Parts: sequence; structure tokens; C-alpha cells
Amino acid sequence: MRPAESDADVAVAAPRAERIDYASILSPQTKWIVLAGVLMGLFLAALDQTIVATALPAIIADLRGIDLLAWVSTGYLVASTTTVPVYGKLSDIYGRRSIVLAGIVIFLLGSALSGLAATMQQLIAFRILQGIGAAALTSSAFTVIADLFVPAQRPRYQGLFGGVFALASVVGPYLGGVLTDQLSWRWVFYVNVPVGIVAVAFIVAKMPRLHSGLPATVDWAGTALLIASVVPLLLALTLDKEQYPWSSPAVVGLLLVAAVATALLLVVESRVPSPVIALDLFRNRTFAVVSAASTLVGASFFAAVFFLSIFMVNVVGVSATAAGTTLIPLTFAVVIGAFTSSIIVQRLGRYRRIVLGGFAVATVGFGLLATLGPDATRGDVTWRMIVLGVGLGPAMPLLNLAVQNAVPHEKVGMATAARQFFLQIGSAVGTAAFGVVLSTVLTAEFTHRATPLLAQLPAQARAAIDLDSIRSGVFASVPGPAVAQVREVFRVAFTVGITRIYAYAAALLLLALLVATALPEIPLRTSNKSEPTQATQPTQSQSSPFDV
Repeated sequence: MRPAESDADVAVAAPRAERIDYASILSPQTKWIVLAGVLMGLFLAALDQTIVATALPAIIADLRGIDLLAWVSTGYLVASTTTVPVYGKLSDIYGRRSIVLAGIVIFLLGSALSGLAATMQQLIAFRILQGIGAAALTSSAFTVIADLFVPAQRPRYQGLFGGVFALASVVGPYLGGVLTDQLSWRWVFYVNVPVGIVAVAFIVAKMPRLHSGLPATVDWAGTALLIASVVPLLLALTLDKEQYPWSSPAVVGLLLVAAVATALLLVVESRVPSPVIALDLFRNRTFAVVSAASTLVGASFFAAVFFLSIFMVNVVGVSATAAGTTLIPLTFAVVIGAFTSSIIVQRLGRYRRIVLGGFAVATVGFGLLATLGPDATRGDVTWRMIVLGVGLGPAMPLLNLAVQNAVPHEKVGMATAARQFFLQIGSAVGTAAFGVVLSTVLTAEFTHRATPLLAQLPAQARAAIDLDSIRSGVFASVPGPAVAQVREVFRVAFTVGITRIYAYAAALLLLALLVATALPEIPLRTSNKSEPTQATQPTQSQSSPFDV
């Protein structure tokens, strides 16, 4: 068995004009060490997403500002989305190890500050800092697997990435609920610090530099225009439409800025030698289809799951701890679906029908969630989430495999980062849009249903009631006999708003299914040195060397 190779040895062995082929150069032991370090960093980012979702009801009750709720997640997603392509370039220049370590440090700083936040605005700002750090972790993780293994071997290792998210999803919601109920929601951020310290120690001790060996430059102009495109768009989506309607100068101006920045971005990216998003990749049919489908999946899945804990606490009436554990069956269903599909693809070398079947099942899952009522029980939610997870489990990892297999290996890092970008931009836009849906529907339903009840109260009692506090789940201002009635109105209003979100999510995923029907079937390559034979317009009738 060969000893683990150093970066210096690799640099000498490989010509500077060619990409270092780690899949053939590194020993199995070194590959496992690298993979373990990356998975540790990925776990840190995955844990934060699941643990914070559980604490959202407590955050709303403490900091108020339910209209800004979506930005707790959206700000994080915007920051991580816009910096993912940049980290992809930087990791080629300076190596994956430096980028992962920098990401963990930034992430931990954002975590500590989030725990100290005194207002919703401060929390959003510190979550943005967290997102900047998390982008380094996620972009490196999904690129490293392509560096270490050829496409034909990747399905078996993709299960490990699913396992990381499964562990984070099991530990995160329960731990987040316990910390929120027993201590404070602030501890869901503080707990990242010891986990991050362990990750830093492991990576410093074990992870080699892992760089591509190719000269590259960062497309700063493209990055700036990318941010100028995304941020105004999301602001336009999330502004309170009662104060800033769609026709208001503020919203129209933001949309114009986003449109102009996008146009300039396309011009710049078509001319720079090392673009942050290579436009020529869109001539590859697989990349184009996967990018569109990933955007729709991100908008539907992540945004809809974001509101699950709120439904469990405010409608079903469980504690934050119990709400967090509701995500566990969903996670196990996703992992089981991912592992099962990986075994099938590893054996047959075919992925298209599995992706389509997954999307179909997931669409049904969202449709079932849209039928939940105000009397829904925990069991009613759980079995529907299992159906959703079984469908989405195969779809998301196989889309990543398909795009990595379809592009030349020297563009795998760029294509992987771009695919991650579209997934996250879908998540950001979807979460922001669904946040507006919830706020709008909740306000309308609550006002419509609560007005007759409040009209029966004495004028002095009615004037003392803070409707914004009630929408945030605080009923202290409601007089005794009316508390139960107002609470029931509150539950019904939340049910209408969140099931409306699930109905829209089902429609988005159905559209993703229709888009995915154009996905080609390309045999999985057995070497990172070979090029896909028909990258631009492969046919679906190609045979696979893995057929049995």
C-alpha cells in the first residue's frame, strides 16, 4: 500500500499545465483522511441549519419582528450563495484546506455574535456572517468528492454526505429544542463553538492542502455583479407589501437594479478568462437541465421545510424539542432514499429514471402536506414528511452526480459550484417568497377571523391588545375569557398560511419534474482523465458499461 502523498510530491509529479488527478495519485488512506476532514466541516454547517430551525418560534417571541423571520434564513442563504463560486476559485488557487479553515473561523465568529444578538436586525446581520463562512465548507465538500473519486465510484461515497446531513438533522433539532426549552435559544448558536474547535483541530492535523495545480484568477467584477443581482432581488421580494407594494418606487427600483446587474454580469462573464460562472457550461444540456431543476428543488424543499417547526409549535401545539424531532423521520427517509438509489446507480450506471421517480413521489408528498388542517396531529405530519423524504432522497445527490459526469473534468469544480449556487439561490428566493406568503396570509386571516371576537371586548381592553405580539405567539395581552378563542384563530390562520406554502411547493416540484424529463442519460466515466463523449447533446439511448 502506498504511503500518503504530500502536496510537494504531487506538485513535482504533475505538470503545472495540467490539473492534478488526485483520483489516481492519492492512496486510499489519504483519500479517507481528506474525506473525513471535509465531512467534519460539512457537519458544522449542516448542524447549524437544523438546530436554528427549531429555535425560530422562541426567537420570534423574544425579538419579535415576524415580518423579518424569513431573513433569518434568507440572509444566511444569500451570503452563502453569492460566495460559493468565489470560494471555488480560491480553493483552486490556495487549496481546499486553507478555504475550509477560513470558513470555519468566519462561521464560528458569526455563531458567537448571533448568540449575543439583541434585535432581529442584529441576528440577521450575524447570520449573514455565518453564511459567508458556511459557503467555504459546502463548496469545498462537494468539489472534493469529484477530486478524489471518478464518477463511476462516486455514488457509494455520496451516501456519506447524506449520512452527515442525517446525523446533523437527528442531533440538531433535538439538541436545539433542549437548549431552547431548558436554557435559551441563544445556545443554539453558542454550541457551534466547541464543534468548530474540534473540526479545526482535525483538519489542521490531517487534511493536506488539496489544490488543483492550475493557475487561476478570481473574477472580482463578476462576483460584485452577482451580489448586485441577488441582493436587490431578494429585498424586492421580502419587503412588506402593505408598506411597499409591487408598484412602489422602492420595489420597482430594486428590481431594475437586479435586472441591470444581471445583464452586466452576463456581459462580463462572457469576456473574462476565468469567470465566476462560465456561460459556456449552459451549452451542455445536462448542466442546463440540472441547474434549472436544482433551482426549483431549492425553492420548494428548503423553503417549505423551513416553516415546519413553526407549524408544529403554533398549530400542533408541541414544544420546541418535539417540533425538532419531527424532522428526524424526514431525514431518515431522505437518507434511505439516497443510499438505496446510490446502490442502484452504482450497479446499473443509470440515474435518469430514478431522478424522475424521486421528483414524482416528492410532489405527492408536498400535495399531502397541503391537506393538513388545524386539528393535525404529530403523526399526521410525520407520515407525510416520510413520503416527501423518500422522493427527494434520490433526486438531489444524483443531480450532482449527473452534472459532474457530463462536463470535462477540468470544469468539474466550476460546474459543481454553479450547481450549488443555483440550488441555494432557489432556496433563498423560495424562502423569501414563502415568507411573504406566510406574513400576508397570516395577517389577512388573523385580521378577518379575530376582528369579530375583539369587537365584543370593551374598548379599553381592545385598545390594550397588541396584535403584533399575538401574531408572534404572545397572548398575555388578551383578557381571560377571550384567550382560548383568539388562540384558536391564531392556529387556524397559521394553518392556512403554511399549507398554502406547501401547495405552492408542490407546484414548483411538479415543474422540476417536467424540466428533468429533458435530462440525458450519460454512462458514468471510469476515469477523471477522460472527457464525456457527447457533453453538449448526449442522447438518452446510450448504453452503460455498468448494464447487467
